[in-house]
Amino acid sequence: MRRRCHAHRPTATDQAMEFWQTFDAPSRDPGPFTDRYPAPMPDGARLVLPLRDYGQIAVAGFIANQAAIPVVQRIARWMADAARDIGPEVVVGLPTLGQVFAPLVAEALGHANWVAPGWSRKRWYEDGLSVLASSSTAPAERRLWLDPRIRHRLDGRRVLLVDDVISTGSSALAGLALLERAGARPAALLVAMAQGDRWRGAWPVGIPVRAAFATPLFSRAPGGWMPRAGSAPLDTLAWKDAA
Repeated sequence: MRRRCHAHRPTATDQAMEFWQTFDAPSRDPGPFTDRYPAPMPDGARLVLPLRDYGQIAVAGFIANQAAIPVVQRIARWMADAARDIGPEVVVGLPTLGQVFAPLVAEALGHANWVAPGWSRKRWYEDGLSVLASSSTAPAERRLWLDPRIRHRLDGRRVLLVDDVISTGSSALAGLALLERAGARPAALLVAMAQGDRWRGAWPVGIPVRAAFATPLFSRAPGGWMPRAGSAPLDTLAWKDAA
């Protein structure tokens, strides 16, 4: 007997996975916000992001490898524009989600290749080119490795470190430590989203942070969440200066 095929009904989980698939028209929603936040983009459009409840605060979430390809491509172009005046000569993309953007940014900057550290150790890797790393979304420590066979790509060149999001700064700081072991200091960190200002205290002076877009931290309020005043790192946005 053939089973009757029922149409799939979207669940709450299915709907949540539909974030990051398209840009919305410009809007001015002051809040409060419940489960999502329309983040402003350089061209005035909005990218609706899910709000993650961290207890006393909430943050806007962005998972680049679940985003639509056109969304990623557009953000990568904004990232490249934000870093162009730095004059980077090589792009280093942090795993995992920074590597969604790194090759696109490198291509937009006219580079023929880029450098990709990784989480897995190959047989020829060296302990001296590895560091312990964690992040706000993956707090368990693991080792970040750089292939010694491509370390020479960094020699004497202006390095641009690329990641998807800077939140607490822990993963980007591990990237800095790895580059230091390779004898390099990046000219800047470039991210798709600067998520609040929790990273500022530990971030080294002299390495600018550039972002395609920035989001605030959120505090509880009647009816949901309200942006915390002054927590959106707008100084990372070149387009805000031009506006």
